[in-house]
Amino acid sequence: MSIARINGFADMFEPESTAFTFMESQCRKIFPAYGFKEVRLPVLEYTDLFARSIGTETDVVQKEMYTFPDSKGKPTSLRPEATAGMMRAYIAASLHAREQVSRLYTFGPMFRHERPQKGRMRQFHQIDCELLGSSSPVADADVVSLLVHFVSSLGIGGLTLRMNSLGCASCRQTYRQALISHFEKHEAELCEDCRRRLHANPLRVLDCKKDRELPCMLDAPRLLDYNCPDCLEHYETVTGLLKDAGIAYVQDDRLVRGLDYYCRTTFELQSDAIGAQTAVAGGGRYDGLVKQLGGPDIPGIGFACGMERLALLLGERQLQRPDFFVVSLDPSCTAFAFKLAQSLRHAGLSGETGYGSSGMKSAMRQAGKSGARFAVIVGTDELSRGACAVKNMDQGTQEEVPADALATYIANKD
Repeated sequence: MSIARINGFADMFEPESTAFTFMESQCRKIFPAYGFKEVRLPVLEYTDLFARSIGTETDVVQKEMYTFPDSKGKPTSLRPEATAGMMRAYIAASLHAREQVSRLYTFGPMFRHERPQKGRMRQFHQIDCELLGSSSPVADADVVSLLVHFVSSLGIGGLTLRMNSLGCASCRQTYRQALISHFEKHEAELCEDCRRRLHANPLRVLDCKKDRELPCMLDAPRLLDYNCPDCLEHYETVTGLLKDAGIAYVQDDRLVRGLDYYCRTTFELQSDAIGAQTAVAGGGRYDGLVKQLGGPDIPGIGFACGMERLALLLGERQLQRPDFFVVSLDPSCTAFAFKLAQSLRHAGLSGETGYGSSGMKSAMRQAGKSGARFAVIVGTDELSRGACAVKNMDQGTQEEVPADALATYIANKD
């Protein structure tokens, strides 16, 4: 009997694996251009890290984490998100004492025990980016522009950048009370989750997908109306910088973050092409989080991208075709064909070699299945001349090319 795959945990082959590799390579290309450095973090942390950062009243901590005791009975959890772990690592490494501003990014698997759905599995993957050490609105605009630049580099269009301001702890408390007072009058209209959240985490009521079109939801108090003057000035500076840079956004008065540590600027990239779960990336400012986790009072802002959702938008457009497929038509040609394939790879080209000799019809079938741009065919006649027959698999044309000129020939062909 075979062993089944665990529900919500996916095996990943092409084209999904290739899309992930492409996204990771773009991270390593775009993020350093903004001064960000890669960090690799453990997937297992003490549960208290997430309880203190995400919040004990959130669905993530209450319902969704994979939690179990270690050998000494201390609760540990598979990470449900990356920001908390990044903060713990930042504090442990005392980066605040070594550099005024830290720019860090990572990517990898996260884990939440929730109902699997399109674009979100129980093991899912995120790209996480954090800027620590500056409370300037310029830092906010820099991080938002990095997100837009990165997603644009993937060739994905049709996305909408949505912005809002959560205010600081002081003005958000006033807003929180106004929100509770508003929804208490309409409590009977709300779904069960919203009634449960109303007093524990009322901002999450605004994020409800079930109730979002209710009249009481549409008439809810606006966050910006409760921002204090400093928070409002901060947000207006951020959005003004984005406008000046030509980055379009939509003001979304109901945009909130589901985790307790966010404040002031919040943002999200959304798509209507992947079903009900429209967000593909989101983030915001979290000025009190490092202190909350036992570190110094260091401000920060960051974002996370859902890699599965970005992969859905990418589709197969970013698949890179192999350059060649080398086949030998006779056992006497095998060594020459093998050496030819190795020389092409060392020249920076990609491709496969057929194992063993085969007839022409079989060779073309193998080359076609590989998806290669060119079939490189070596028979006894070609071997005697130190050459090969090269067939353009798209155009159907074929010509003989000297072995020592083959790499240049393929590299210069579209």
